[in-house]
Order: sequence, then C-alpha cells, then structure tokens
Amino acid sequence: MLVDIRNLTKIYRGGGEEIRALDDVSLGIEKGEFVSIIGQSGAGKSTLMNILGCLDLPDSGQYFLDGQDVLGASEKALAHIRNREIGFIFQGFHLIPSLNALENVELPLIYRGFPARKRRELAMEALERVGIGNRAKHRPVEMSGGQQQRVAIARAIAAKPPVILADEPTGNLDSQSGQAVMEILSLLHREGRTLILITHDQSLALTAQRLVRIQNGQVAEDKRLS
Repeated sequence: MLVDIRNLTKIYRGGGEEIRALDDVSLGIEKGEFVSIIGQSGAGKSTLMNILGCLDLPDSGQYFLDGQDVLGASEKALAHIRNREIGFIFQGFHLIPSLNALENVELPLIYRGFPARKRRELAMEALERVGIGNRAKHRPVEMSGGQQQRVAIARAIAAKPPVILADEPTGNLDSQSGQAVMEILSLLHREGRTLILITHDQSLALTAQRLVRIQNGQVAEDKRLS
C-alpha cells in the first residue's frame, strides 16, 4: 500500500475549547489510485491534506508512505520525504514572479540535487507534458490563471514523484481552464500516477476512481466510483 494512515487524531485547542479536526481516521491508498477527498469547510480535509503532505503532524496515530514511517521520521527526513515522494498542486499557484515558467519548474529540482542539464531537460519535458512548452520563457504575470496552474502542475510532476497531492487545483480558475486542468490530472492518473484530490466540489470529486468523504473529522463515506 502506498499511503497507509491508521487512527489519526489531530486536536486543536484554543479559547478553552478542544476541536478534533481529525478523529481516529484510517485510510489506505494503493499505488496508481485516483482518490478524491471531499468535505465542507471545517470538516477536516485540509488537516488531513497537511498530514498526508508531511506539512503537519497528528497528535496520535500512524502514517506510512511507501513503507516509510512518516511520524517516526526526523525533521530532515520529513523534508526529504516532501521533496522526493510528493508533488504538490495548490489552489494558489505559488509561482515565483521573478522567474519564468521553466525556472519555476526547475527550482524544486535544484533542491533534489539534479545537475543543471538534467534539471532543464526534466523541466522542459514537464512543461511540454502539460501543453505549455511554448510559454517556457514567460513569467507568471505574462500568463493566464490556467497557464499558471499548468506550470504549477509541471513543477509537481517534473521529478516524477510517486504521489501527486492536488488541493483545490481549479479553485482560482474559470470553468474552461478548470476543466482543462482536470483533464491533465486525469491523464496523469491514466499513465500510472497516484493522485489524491482534495476538494469541496462534488462534480470534481466524481472524476476520481474513489471518493472519500470527511465529515466532523471522520471518514463518513468511502466508495468506489469506477
């Protein structure tokens, strides 16, 4: 199993209150699956996403990613897991304004230790892969929202990480650009990538193979769609 979380609990405390953002959540995701995690604001899906992405830690439970004990890892090891194992796609594109598209895609590859020639090759291949190779020299301000999100997807997939974690990837896009982005993600899945889509949008969630609904910090529904 690629993603294996067991009995995760995350509690936030403030103002004398205790909020269980996650309450004894267990979930397994196989390599090559396309899973949507859906829930309303405050349901716990963002907390789950942050833990899946090794951006936050639970108060209790277990998390194994591709056989690695994530919660037993050092901060240095966690950074290595984030860098090597997970490609992130966010609602906000998180591109660096002063860099062009190619340089934005190359940046994480620098941290992964790829030599310059290989970085350029992988980055260009990824941009071509999402249909935006002709915009490689353009900075974010010179591109539409849909084009910027394609650059963000290219950045996430350039090093071919085993897991792609997409958090509301169409949230800042018009319907046409959003549909194009989902087509790219669906194609990546068909080519064998493991894709986890975090969304509050039922129509987007239904494009996945499997739907997991989070409600009040718990898994309220887990069903196969195809």
